[in-house]
Amino acid sequence: MANGEINVDALLPPEMAAKAEAIGIRKASLDFGTMFALAVLAGAFIAAGAIYATTVWAGGAALPYGLNRLLGGLVFCLGLILVIVAGAELFTGNNLIVMAWANRKVSSALLLRNWGIVYLGNFVGSIGTAVIMLLAKHYMFNKGLLGLTALNIANAKVALDPIQAFFLGVMCNALVCMAVWLCFSARSTTDKILSIIFPISMFVAAGFEHSIANMYFIPMGLLIKQFAPQAFWMADALAKADPAITIDAFSKLTWGSFLLNNLIPVTLGNIVGGAGMVGLVYWFAYLRPKKIMARSIQTATK
Repeated sequence: MANGEINVDALLPPEMAAKAEAIGIRKASLDFGTMFALAVLAGAFIAAGAIYATTVWAGGAALPYGLNRLLGGLVFCLGLILVIVAGAELFTGNNLIVMAWANRKVSSALLLRNWGIVYLGNFVGSIGTAVIMLLAKHYMFNKGLLGLTALNIANAKVALDPIQAFFLGVMCNALVCMAVWLCFSARSTTDKILSIIFPISMFVAAGFEHSIANMYFIPMGLLIKQFAPQAFWMADALAKADPAITIDAFSKLTWGSFLLNNLIPVTLGNIVGGAGMVGLVYWFAYLRPKKIMARSIQTATK
């Protein structure tokens, strides 16, 4: 508010940087219980977006590839919308705390504490949601094709070369953090939702890799592989989709391949893309000059 008038214009990048720094300080200062609970929520929220996308993709082979991916990307946006609007702690978005860290407003210990607690909470929320969906037998919907889609998604992700997974992770979190960065300019919930849609739908449509989403996508496939009854594998819809479909077709889908081929390289890529390519770049452009100017003024007044 300026001169008694309410300002509804979007914040400009320098103001966004100051807001990002303030939010980073606040996030790093949360107590363990609050931080962990909000992280569990974020894992569940991202899993909800993944469930939505899996449902849309199930049985969607009749659609052109690009349109099919676009639809999945649009509905997956639900996950980050819930995180931003409802309030939750997401590891990939919290890579932007690096802006406050680079400006020496957050210590290295607090930065790593936040990332560690939030990452663990996201893992619990994502896998917990996968267990609920297994018990709900959601994989049996659409005559088992939904479960087959979940298996194929997980299988494709663990089949990635780790270096490929790393760079797909870099691109993914550059877009996720750009979505969060754009939300710093927002004055309303509508602004935030519109800021999220295009960067997030792009990363999903393009096939980039998000570590927290993969904490749902891959365990969901693993749980179906391990616990689905024989009736699932014998379903007529699966036989029509691919007569060769058996549990042996997913022999490379293991917990080890989940961690080594996907989760670890994707997480490292997410950090480089989010903290490095977005957070540190915007710190360099907008917060660093202010710090230099403040030092110059302080020196001049001595």
